[in-house]
Amino acid sequence: MTSTLDRRAGTAPAAPPVDVAPVEQQGGMTHRQILSALSGMLLAMFVAFLSSTVVANALPTIITELRGTQGQYTWVVTATLLSSTASTPIWGKLADLFSKKLLIQLSIVIFIVGSMLAGLAQSVETLIAWRVLQGLGLGGIQALVQIAMAAMISPRERGRYSGLIGAVMAAATVGGPLIGGVLVDTSWLGWRSVFYVGVPFAAVALVLLQRTLHLPVTRRKVRIDYLGATFLTAGVSALLIWVTLAGGTFPWWSVETALFVSGGLLAIAAFVLVELRAAEPIVPLRLFRDRTTTLSIVASIAIGTSMFGSSVFLGQYLQISRGYSPTVAGLLTIPMVAGLLLSSTVSGILITRSGRWKRYLVAGSLLVVAGFGMLATVDHETDVAVLGVFLFVLGVGIGMTMQNLVLAVQNTVAAQDLGAASSAVAFFRSLGGTVGVSTLGAVLTARVDDLIAQGLGGVPQAAQPAQGSGAVGLASLADAPPAIQSLIRISYGDATGRIFLVSAVVAVVAVVAIRFIREVALRTESGDEQLRRGR
Repeated sequence: MTSTLDRRAGTAPAAPPVDVAPVEQQGGMTHRQILSALSGMLLAMFVAFLSSTVVANALPTIITELRGTQGQYTWVVTATLLSSTASTPIWGKLADLFSKKLLIQLSIVIFIVGSMLAGLAQSVETLIAWRVLQGLGLGGIQALVQIAMAAMISPRERGRYSGLIGAVMAAATVGGPLIGGVLVDTSWLGWRSVFYVGVPFAAVALVLLQRTLHLPVTRRKVRIDYLGATFLTAGVSALLIWVTLAGGTFPWWSVETALFVSGGLLAIAAFVLVELRAAEPIVPLRLFRDRTTTLSIVASIAIGTSMFGSSVFLGQYLQISRGYSPTVAGLLTIPMVAGLLLSSTVSGILITRSGRWKRYLVAGSLLVVAGFGMLATVDHETDVAVLGVFLFVLGVGIGMTMQNLVLAVQNTVAAQDLGAASSAVAFFRSLGGTVGVSTLGAVLTARVDDLIAQGLGGVPQAAQPAQGSGAVGLASLADAPPAIQSLIRISYGDATGRIFLVSAVVAVVAVVAIRFIREVALRTESGDEQLRRGR
């Protein structure tokens, strides 16, 4: 490979130092320069993942203390996913038009403001509102870091650095629950501090980005598709709010359902029409002409639905059903994180060496299905060692799948569409996650209702306070008699397997989509190099 590139450049082949990849494969940046530029971005990514894992592990305590309901538990997570999902394509398009560095810094500032305000919330409703603002910042961080990496590093070498993202994800996933658990379990700190813990890291990331990240700034006349952004946000928000509220706040078949669904579909139809005519569309529809991009997006939706939807309720299972403290619940997720770190790092290195990536996507998606299938057997008595094995298998599958789906798309699209294409994958993955949290939350609530009703059996006067669409479980757990508390905990434990089973079925869609993706040799030029060469 090196000699071929050298002949094209008209120079004699030379063996690079061990710690420096060929310059042709790094957009003119050495390994040391790339690591320096990545420092601030990886710290920002750490903040994004940390905020999710810290809060997820603290939610049972937060909702119990604020006397929230199972529906509100879901909404605290859904609100962030909803705002980050709706804003991701907009961040991606802006990255194709403006300074990527400035946009990453702006998204970090928005995240800091949202986090500080969320920590001051006095009710679940207020907390949900500020989580929306926090999600806008998170959407920018998650999308823009991937886009900036694609601009700096060629697809062939990107696998080498994708392992670093896996390491960051693992550190945040392990550290988040542990930090959150310690904060929640420490009386003088309390759950509010979980929203502040990421702020110092975000501030340091701002400084590092200013000092280390130097990317070319696009200087051309731009037209922002405000109308398309408005229709996209309105359509996605309407449909996701409907999925979240239907079956609880109002029936699935109702006037409210008709209004939400028709309004959402009309907004999306208007968005498609606007995108066909816009000079600078938010989501260029030409991207979907490529089979790899379309199938990768389908797989991302399935993976997002399964992964986000089920992982949100894992902490609830460990704390509510099994009675573990937030700290111990965080420790029990280490096998999944270890599997993710191992597979993302190893698969990234192997992809860089061989240039082949599809085999890892196929194997990873199959392991995701297997992991969820095994987790579908859990109940309130499952041995924690067995649970750890199941989580490790799932982590290995996710580590081989998530980053490599983005890589497959980035390797296919034109350089000028890197931002829009990368954000499209992130958008649909987050969309799947939002739908997953909402839908699986509804499945869990319905199953818990049924199990509690069965457990109360012939005591109808006792069943009334423990049941009800939004009030089952968490809202009554703190004040219920010991016998009812025990029944609620057992019901949550036995119901959790149902959501993992649904996740396994959905993940099968990812396996099928990945199977039909056409493998294309990884490019050896970065996004910026391709732009300079006019590709």
